[in-house]
Amino acid sequence: MSEIHNQINYVEFPARDLAAAKRFYSDLFGWTFTDYGDEYAAFEGAGLAGGFYLSGLSASSSEGGALIVLYSKDLEASQALIEAAGGHTKVDIFDFPGGRRFHFTDPNDNELAIWSDQ
Repeated sequence: MSEIHNQINYVEFPARDLAAAKRFYSDLFGWTFTDYGDEYAAFEGAGLAGGFYLSGLSASSSEGGALIVLYSKDLEASQALIEAAGGHTKVDIFDFPGGRRFHFTDPNDNELAIWSDQ
């Protein structure tokens, strides 16, 4: 990991169930995890390193939280895989200047989005 002064370096998500978070993101996107005790798991392979911490909360942009947006070459395929893995579409695919995207929640109710210019 290359650290650059004053640039985003790491992102953390709350998770009620760390095992479910690890299973969901590793199965879908190939993220790898390193456990740091029973209440924290760091991930790599997402384009930006980060982690999940044990918490009763969730991260939702509709509740004022930041929205993490992933990229996909095949939006419909990504949406189908997310739903098959236990995620839920929160905002269906829509067009915006420059592409299309949808929002989903993971098994811990964290909201993320995926966009595509395809």
